Amino acid sequence: MKRVLFTGGGTAGHVVPAFPIIEVLLARGVEVSYIGSNSGLEEGLLSDFPLTYRGISAGKLRRYFSFENIIDVWRVFLGIWQAARLLGQLRPEVVFSKGGFVSFPVVVAAWLRHIPVVIHESDFTAGLANRMSFPFCRTLCVNFANTKPVKFKGRMVHTGTPVRAALLEGNAVRGREFLGIDQTYPVLIVTGGSLGADALNEAVRDVLQELTEKFVLVHICGPGKKVECDRPNYRQFEYLTTQWGDVLAAADLVVSRAGANTLYELLVLRKANLLVPLSRRVSRGDQVENAEYARSLGFSRVIEEQALNGPNLVREVLALLADLDEVTERLGEFAVPDSVALILAALEEATSQARY
Repeated sequence: MKRVLFTGGGTAGHVVPAFPIIEVLLARGVEVSYIGSNSGLEEGLLSDFPLTYRGISAGKLRRYFSFENIIDVWRVFLGIWQAARLLGQLRPEVVFSKGGFVSFPVVVAAWLRHIPVVIHESDFTAGLANRMSFPFCRTLCVNFANTKPVKFKGRMVHTGTPVRAALLEGNAVRGREFLGIDQTYPVLIVTGGSLGADALNEAVRDVLQELTEKFVLVHICGPGKKVECDRPNYRQFEYLTTQWGDVLAAADLVVSRAGANTLYELLVLRKANLLVPLSRRVSRGDQVENAEYARSLGFSRVIEEQALNGPNLVREVLALLADLDEVTERLGEFAVPDSVALILAALEEATSQARY
């Protein structure tokens, strides 16, 4: 391969998993380009890579009626036209799509230009942008082995999701040193993701005393959501970047949302976890499905968001601690594919089919 184009966006979860693949391709001297939105999100996340970035119009794909849908239809058509023009300039041999609403115009444009497309789906069931892209795609890479997307007629490969080296190389000793703790207490991380989760924050703060009597509690609460608290065994952060891999390595238990990338990282790192998925009231239900998949295999415990409160959180965390050895043993059975190598092989195979 000499030229590969990436697309995907709307959230960091549609961009960051591509980093390890981009790193390998750049190291091999492959010319890498990226088409994302004009919002600046994707371009900012990719700013450390020596690649070509181009933004296009991207209409949001909604599952409900809104007058904005009428305007966004035209944005999507404009995005397809812009993407087709850019593909003509960049001339990639293959397109790798990570999903999100910005990816659909690029996938359609690639199909129109007879450029093969490889799509990656992180969730247990495919998101709307990827489902709409299926007719224009030859190869689908899936995160979970049990994923069986309907209406996809192409080649499917179980690849898992590339995990950042900073997580794989996390060091528990460094993590404990950063947190300023010793070996006396187990470490419990509670995280609502990069933006935090108000429901999780509230439940945690209602039972700080109970949790800090048993654990060193590392609470990732989200930007602007810290509160004044000097309780022993409580470590509060808005967000962690460079230290996250080490802190996660030091964790004995993790309470988290059930986004596909986060869940997969926890499974790869063999971290006993309690999941609190976003409910179907505020999402398409992908986190509910991800959590149920992990629970069915014995990898995770789950609290539905409507049942989340301080006492339930304490009860589930203590139950997870009591079963820690058994859960860790089951997590050791989770098969971790060489995601980067498998995705690169899929791209190589697709490249051989490219025609202009």
